[in-house]
Amino acid sequence: MTALAGVVALWVYTDILYSGKHNATIQKLRVDSTFSRIDMSTILFFLGILMSVAALRTGGQLADMSKFLDTHVGQPELISFILGLCSSFLDNVALVAGTIGMYPLAGSGAFMSNGVFWTFLAYCAVTGGSILIIGSAAGVTVMGMEKIRFGYYLKRFSLLALLGYIGGAAVFLCLNH
Repeated sequence: MTALAGVVALWVYTDILYSGKHNATIQKLRVDSTFSRIDMSTILFFLGILMSVAALRTGGQLADMSKFLDTHVGQPELISFILGLCSSFLDNVALVAGTIGMYPLAGSGAFMSNGVFWTFLAYCAVTGGSILIIGSAAGVTVMGMEKIRFGYYLKRFSLLALLGYIGGAAVFLCLNH
């Protein structure tokens, strides 16, 4: 919501600043002309994801999920690995935003800022999204542009992507432990 308030403030400021000027170059700098060159559906998609995650956090579902994972899984690296597998059918932006809501950046411990958990989660979320073509926005875009069918990708590439995901995770864990 703060980002939207910032856009509104910028919009009002540029309208006041450029109101009496009719130069074509200056008119291109106004917010309303800039919006015509922006893919608003993508911006609204990510805004919706972040607002949904905030609603889940406020409602307590993310805290419940973190307690469940801590109780039943326990190891932070295994939690990252499982969340990366979930990234194969969830968008990685939503998954990482949800994980930030589940495990706030603490000063120390397994979930500290720039710690192994967050670095491994970054690898797992991005790479896990390639296991199924629907796990990333790029994969969905390629499906539409190249007319790739889900079943075709599943048969030809999902096993290879899974093996690459597991191999990369093993290398990461060997290097960091």
